[in-house]
Amino acid sequence: MQSSFSAADQAILLSLAYDSVCAAAQNAPLPSIDIDSLPERLRERKASFVTITSKGELRGCIGTIEKLYPLAQDVVIRAASAATKDPRFTPIQVDELSSISIEVSVLSTPRPLEYQDPPSLPALLKPGVDGVILRHGSRRATFLPQVWERVPDADQFLALLCQKALLPEDAWKSGDLLFETYQVESFHR
Repeated sequence: MQSSFSAADQAILLSLAYDSVCAAAQNAPLPSIDIDSLPERLRERKASFVTITSKGELRGCIGTIEKLYPLAQDVVIRAASAATKDPRFTPIQVDELSSISIEVSVLSTPRPLEYQDPPSLPALLKPGVDGVILRHGSRRATFLPQVWERVPDADQFLALLCQKALLPEDAWKSGDLLFETYQVESFHR
C-alpha cells in the first residue's frame, strides 16, 4: 500500500521516536516540538503506536487508539512510554540504544465491525490488514495488523485478543463483545 506520508514525514516521525526513546532511557527531557513548523500531516490529530525491537525481539510497544494530540507529539509520547512503561519489559537502558529498531504505526479511524453471528466473525477479518479493537464493559484490548504476522489464524487471533482484555479466550464466541477494525500506515528504522 502506498503511504500517504512522504519520505520526509516518515523521517521526521522516526527521528522524533528515536530521540524520545533515547531521552527516556537517559531520564532526560523529551524532544520539544515546534508543531507549527511541521508539515500539515504531522500536525493533524492522529493515534499512533510505537514498537521497539532489539535483535528481532519485541522490547516495548505502547500506543493509543484515540486521537488526542498532533501526530508528531503523539509519537514522542508513545515512544517514551514504549521505552520505559511497557509492563511486559524492563525499561530500555542506554547501552541498548545502538541495537534497537523502531516502528511507528499511524492508525486510521476505527470502524465498528458489524456481525450477526459470532462464528462468522473470523471470516470478516482481513489478516495482515485489519487491526482489531475488542470492547466489553470497561475492558478493552487491541492488536495491530502486524500481530497477524505471528498469529495468522483468525480464531487464535481473537482468542489471544480476549486474553489480552482479561476475558476467557472463547469470549468472542458469546456475541456480547463489540469489535472495531482499523488499518495502519507503518514505517521503521
